[in-house]
Amino acid sequence: MTGPSARPLRIGVLGCADIARRRMLPSLAHQPLVRLTAVAGRDAGRAERLAAEFGCAAVTGYEALLARDDIDAVYLPLPPHLHVEWSVRALEAGKHVLCEKPFAPDAARALAAVRVARERRLLLMESFMFLHHGQHAAVRRLVASGAIGEPRVFTAEFGVPRLPSGGSVGTLPEVSTYPVRAARLFLGDELAVLGAQESRTHGTALLSSPSGVTAQLGYGTDHAYRNHYALWGSEGRVSLHRAYSTPDDHVPVVRLERRGDDERLTLPTDRQFTNVAGAFARAVIDGEDFEPYAAAILRQAELLDRISARAAASSPLDQPDDVGRAG
Repeated sequence: MTGPSARPLRIGVLGCADIARRRMLPSLAHQPLVRLTAVAGRDAGRAERLAAEFGCAAVTGYEALLARDDIDAVYLPLPPHLHVEWSVRALEAGKHVLCEKPFAPDAARALAAVRVARERRLLLMESFMFLHHGQHAAVRRLVASGAIGEPRVFTAEFGVPRLPSGGSVGTLPEVSTYPVRAARLFLGDELAVLGAQESRTHGTALLSSPSGVTAQLGYGTDHAYRNHYALWGSEGRVSLHRAYSTPDDHVPVVRLERRGDDERLTLPTDRQFTNVAGAFARAVIDGEDFEPYAAAILRQAELLDRISARAAASSPLDQPDDVGRAG
């Protein structure tokens, strides 16, 4: 059980990605349930510099880190096309895995990895940090209390500008996964895909819940910056900016519009990266059921598959596809 006598989860990091250096590694220092043990890189010098900065061991090569017996779990911030391969390798080495999103390029490969986690009885968790920020629980409480009446429409956008060099800060799958996951958070997992359009740099999707609440999603990697969602109901509207990529010192403000009033509700700051590491460690230390985490990976991958298939078909917004659910 979690408590003073519980040994912190010993974590190794596979890769020296920027998100690890800027956000996750500093956040681990604030999480008492984990201990950063080692950082692995294919470039020995880079791994040594990062390890020195955060007071842990440097390892050359990902395989060498997985072979260590002082590592209980790995955090995996590698590029998306390497997520499944190295998650499976880590699971086969007996390590729990916290992997950056999107976990897999399609539902079939997500299921293959989940099967390994199930067979080994290990935790495989997709690292949606934003779900662990208190601002979203506050929005959900407002909606549940009837503050906006009956929800009618959910809108979510996440767009990032192109770098001055002409490159992109991420791929379309990396960006689209946020509003899709937010739609699942508020509308549930039984979402029909009514329509979708995607290009190399931008996309949109129109979803619907079984009760008829629609979700209008927009995302892209060549946009003015946008990081937002809103719920519009029969009696009001609630909206939130800086919804996904939220700095630790950001003071969230929820906007509530109803009956002619326009309120600004200020919330406490929160550490979503520290919180996700804590949730991951607590699940292992407390011996939680790992199946909900595996199921969440499959449902996300399956919904993204159906959105991509609808966009590829470029069909009119006529009949929704069948609502599926990976298992």
